[in-house]
Amino acid sequence: MNLTFYKYQGTGNDFVIIDNRESLISKNNTKLFARLCDRKFGIGADGLMLLELPENNEDDFKMVYFNSDGNESSMCGNGGRCLVAFSAFLGVVKDMATFTAIDGKHKAEIKDGLVYLQMQNVSKIEKYASHLFLDTGSPHHVAMVNNLVDYDVTNIGRKIRNSAPYFEIGSNVNFVEKQGEDIFAVRTYERGVENETLSCGTGVTAVALAMHTAKMTNKQEINITTPGGELKVTFKQTKNGYEEIFLIGPAEQVFKGEIVC
Repeated sequence: MNLTFYKYQGTGNDFVIIDNRESLISKNNTKLFARLCDRKFGIGADGLMLLELPENNEDDFKMVYFNSDGNESSMCGNGGRCLVAFSAFLGVVKDMATFTAIDGKHKAEIKDGLVYLQMQNVSKIEKYASHLFLDTGSPHHVAMVNNLVDYDVTNIGRKIRNSAPYFEIGSNVNFVEKQGEDIFAVRTYERGVENETLSCGTGVTAVALAMHTAKMTNKQEINITTPGGELKVTFKQTKNGYEEIFLIGPAEQVFKGEIVC
């Protein structure tokens, strides 16, 4: 079978996207997804997404996301932004979208060339001496470091990801350096990819909320610098935690192709 695919990237976080509204491929074909994401033997990507028909009348589509290891994963923020851009490219939506992902319902808007993706509310952030931990659709360990540009993200991130209290389930690991009152640089080790990625949407969302919780900033509009580009996170702090959280940034189609499956 010749499978049509699209390649998208959001600040260097890259994805294979397949229009699966006609159920062309099975969601159980994890070996295929891993091969498609392989940078040597496939297309190459941090993850793969299927755009599927919605399961209720409120939604425009359904998002199904797989890590590059082929396993279905938790929410991917940059992936969600790319899928919104893809749905607009297909004509499924115009500039507003509502969809359901593994962590629940999301709303999004395309405005001035950027995708504004509303993330889930966050009511709990755990604070420790060395780091903070929270779930923004995916679990995230957030730690402040010095000299981020030379930091050994891959090896230290892998060690944290596999050690207590995360073990087999694992956590994404974010290393952060403050650059200004509302500006933070971030590098992320992603589970499932099992390496550093150029950007992580749920990761920068977690960093923005963690830095506000840790009183490293009092701003509720945070600019994040990743190795792959610039993102912005806005939110409102309430008595219940953080609400109206938006991940904002570019999402671009890189190319379209066919691959033999």
